[in-house]
Amino acid sequence: MGFEIREDRQRTRGRAKLVAERAEYLRLVREGMSGRQACEVVGINPRTGRRWQNGRNPSAGNVGALPIASVVPPSCPSRYLREDDRIQIADRFREGTSVRAIAAELGRSPSTISREIRRNRHPGSGQYRPHAAQARADARRPRPKGGKIGANPELRHAIQAGLELEWSPEQISKTLLAQFPDRPEMRVSHETIYQALYVQGRGELRRELARALRTGRTVRKPHRRPDQRQSRFTVPMVMISDRPAEAEDRAVPGHWEGDLIIGRGQQSQIGTLVERATRYVLLVHLPDSRDAETVRDALITTMTTLPAELKRSLTWDQGSEMGLHHQFSIAADLPVYFCEPHSPWQRGSNENTNGLLRQYFPKGTDLSIHTAEHLAAVAARLNGRPRKTLGWETPAERLAKLLAIAR
Repeated sequence: MGFEIREDRQRTRGRAKLVAERAEYLRLVREGMSGRQACEVVGINPRTGRRWQNGRNPSAGNVGALPIASVVPPSCPSRYLREDDRIQIADRFREGTSVRAIAAELGRSPSTISREIRRNRHPGSGQYRPHAAQARADARRPRPKGGKIGANPELRHAIQAGLELEWSPEQISKTLLAQFPDRPEMRVSHETIYQALYVQGRGELRRELARALRTGRTVRKPHRRPDQRQSRFTVPMVMISDRPAEAEDRAVPGHWEGDLIIGRGQQSQIGTLVERATRYVLLVHLPDSRDAETVRDALITTMTTLPAELKRSLTWDQGSEMGLHHQFSIAADLPVYFCEPHSPWQRGSNENTNGLLRQYFPKGTDLSIHTAEHLAAVAARLNGRPRKTLGWETPAERLAKLLAIAR
């Protein structure tokens, strides 16, 4: 069974190394053998076996170990350190084993072992005693706990004074750190202040002080994780990660990036389309609205005039104007891919072109005054401008060259 019983045990100075004996004893008891028989097989004192099984002093309420029947098998590590783990930590730490080696044996992070030793060692002697450490951990675990702000009137008054001055919780936290560098009890994170304000029933800060926050909220605004966000479109989006690889290297024409530039007061707009390989520009006339139906019809009118070689994909951000993307995709025979939220670099060519277009359509101006003919003239001017990224060719020249190769 891989365990050698030591029949002749020599008395040793200090604590004997009983790691293997303890593991074998617990295994035998778990399989149904009595504690006394297991002690005889392993070769240990019955008192040691009882301590391993029940804790050091059960009559005094210091029952650190769980009953053998309820001990979780080693293959299923608990979220929290058990007394078995703490005994092994104490044995190995006393032998001079490194924290990383102990962590590897237990399948834990080194920081977990280091924090356990630091927090639960004896405050006077500094020794790490597993049963006392288990008792400290058990005493620290019960919930709910009193808040730091509620337990310290001086800290509470300092935070209230900052809120009355309309300071943010982060400003209060950093100011307290600077004012009381040698008093840990006067330090608190900004998240703790937010919780004291938002969580009902704690009573640590006056509820009316929540109105001093710049947001004006009295409850915390929930934030969904990325994997829990609801799609803004009824028909699922196809993300840019699924776009063909040929669109990335810009070797094949026909992959477009699209967006809107917005005019004064969010009341006017122009659609912009840029071909990735050539930087060729098309401008979409949207004089009246940018709702999903208007944008769908305008894009269909624009894209259906292109040859098949130039209709491979369209990449757009997640703006509501593309709510009918599936209808556009069917009518124009052009798949639509969407960027990740807040990732304009995924449409880098389009963003750069929008900056160039502001020379002709400045920010803060009414874009509805521009006719479709004027938009075509501006697009032709950009398409005839030499571009450094194209080796000083114009977008129109590069497009004609690639189309000739493709045909």
